[in-house]
Amino acid sequence: MRVISGEFRGRRLATVPGNGTRPTADKVKESMFNMIGPYFDGGDVLDLYAGTGALGIEAVSRGMGHGTLVDSAYAAIKTIRENVGLTKAEDQFTILKEPVSAAIKKFSTSDQSFDLILMDPPYAKQDVIKQLAAFVAGNVIKPGGTVLVETGTDVDYPDTIAGYEILRHHEYAVAQVLILRREA
Repeated sequence: MRVISGEFRGRRLATVPGNGTRPTADKVKESMFNMIGPYFDGGDVLDLYAGTGALGIEAVSRGMGHGTLVDSAYAAIKTIRENVGLTKAEDQFTILKEPVSAAIKKFSTSDQSFDLILMDPPYAKQDVIKQLAAFVAGNVIKPGGTVLVETGTDVDYPDTIAGYEILRHHEYAVAQVLILRREA
């Protein structure tokens, strides 16, 4: 697994030991970023269920100004810290060890909101529709901001999602990617 493009291009990233984390394949990651960018001119990215931190690191590598990476597993946080260290740009990242629900609640009660939210929840714990609603209700995603969600193919999305415009929906062998823009 590596950083595909941008400032940190080519850096090999560590993986979380064991089978508890399912990193996004490089080919899928490249396709996802080609759909939403592929490059950015500043802004803040929130990587939920960060695992290795690869998606958030990729976004910062491609031009996002700051990345906040959230995971609740100790092994994941340890790996994220190692991978952020490989960038030599640690000041561009905030790493939070807490459940995603707690992070969403924290951001909902603060003035911090994000231009891009990346979500790759464990396939057994997908509660995406409720989380998307919480992003809008708590102003976690800025108006006009983008949300990219990678889930298993067993998740059925409605034709419309309140507060969002559906930009893309693409299925891969065992995953699907949904890209949304928050309505202004």
